[in-house]
Amino acid sequence: MTEKRITGKSNNIILEDREKLGISGVEFVESFNDNTIILATSKGGINVKGASLNISKLNLDEGNVTIQGVINSITYTNKEISNGKGNGLLGKMFK
Repeated sequence: MTEKRITGKSNNIILEDREKLGISGVEFVESFNDNTIILATSKGGINVKGASLNISKLNLDEGNVTIQGVINSITYTNKEISNGKGNGLLGKMFK
C-alpha cells in the first residue's frame, strides 16, 4: 500500500477581504458547489463555506487553489478524504 499524502509539503491559507482565498498544499478537490468547497491538503481536509463560491485558479501540480466569493468559514477536518471512492450512499452505509 502506498502513502498518498506528501509529507513535508507546507499548507498556507491567505484570506483577502473575505472574498478571495488562496490555499497551498492542496492535493485534490473532493467536491464543490456555490456554497461549499471540500479540499484535501497535505495537512488534512479543509471545508470552505460561503456564498457564490468559485474556484478561479487550480494548479494541482503546484498544489495551489484560489477561491473567490463570500467566504463565511474555513474549517479543518481530521477525517481522511477518500479521493472520491465510496462517498455515495452505499459507500457510507458499508464503511
